[in-house]
Amino acid sequence: MLELFTYNWQVRDDWFEWCRDIDPEELLKERTGGMGSILKNLFHVADCEQIWMNQLQGTPVIRKNLHSISTLDEVIGFSRETRQQTENFLSLWTPAYEKKEFTMTSKSGNSYTFTYKKVLQHIVTHEIHHMGQLSVWAREIGIKPVSSDLIFR
Repeated sequence: MLELFTYNWQVRDDWFEWCRDIDPEELLKERTGGMGSILKNLFHVADCEQIWMNQLQGTPVIRKNLHSISTLDEVIGFSRETRQQTENFLSLWTPAYEKKEFTMTSKSGNSYTFTYKKVLQHIVTHEIHHMGQLSVWAREIGIKPVSSDLIFR
C-alpha cells in the first residue's frame, strides 16, 4: 500500500511544480467538475487523506474550509503535514490492520463498516480520480498535464 501512496505523493508533488508556472488566477478559476478549480482539487485530495487518516487513528480531524484556500503554498504546506501523518501511520502497518474494521456514521445516521485496507484503497483511488480531472483541465488551457504513468515513474 505504501508504494501506491508514494506514487500519489510523487504525482501530487509534480502537480504542485506544474502549478508554479501557472498564473494564480488560472489555479483559482472556476471549472466544471471536480472541486471546481485546480487549487481546490489539490487541496481536496490532501484534505480527504487527512480526514480518513485521523478517523482511522481516532485523532481529531482538521477542519479547513475549502473556500478559504487561496494560495498554492497553503495547499503544499497542508499536503506535507498530511503526508507526514500518513507516512507515520503506514510505518506502523501490520497485516492485522488489513482486516481491522472502522465504523463510521453518516450525517443521515446510517452506519458503515469498512476494513482499514478498504479505506486505504479508497484514499488511493480517490486521489487518482482527481488527478485525472486535473489532466483534463490542463489540456483545456493548452498545457501538457503531469504524467501519471505508474510503470515509468
